[in-house]
Amino acid sequence: MTPKKHDEGRLAQVLVAPIVSEKATRIADKHNQVLFKVLRSATKPEIKAAVELMFKVEVASVQTVNQLGKTKRFGRMIGRRDHVKKAYVCLKPGQELNFSGEAA
Repeated sequence: MTPKKHDEGRLAQVLVAPIVSEKATRIADKHNQVLFKVLRSATKPEIKAAVELMFKVEVASVQTVNQLGKTKRFGRMIGRRDHVKKAYVCLKPGQELNFSGEAA
């Protein structure tokens, strides 16, 4: 793999936020995967490079989901929540990512 393949400034923006929920915790325990909310224009290689750069872990694979925003009513107005792209990042065996205490 060629080093410096992606722009580091772009990689710093690719990961928007980790998704911490009951479902995300269950997936993390069962499949050694971590969920992230990512930019809608992010590609799988960019997501992989960003996670490896930010958290210093080895990534086995990345799966993405484009989730359409729900249509909601705000009083008489009809609006819609933003579309979101989620990334399921599968870590290699022995790798671990912990959001609760970044002391490692």
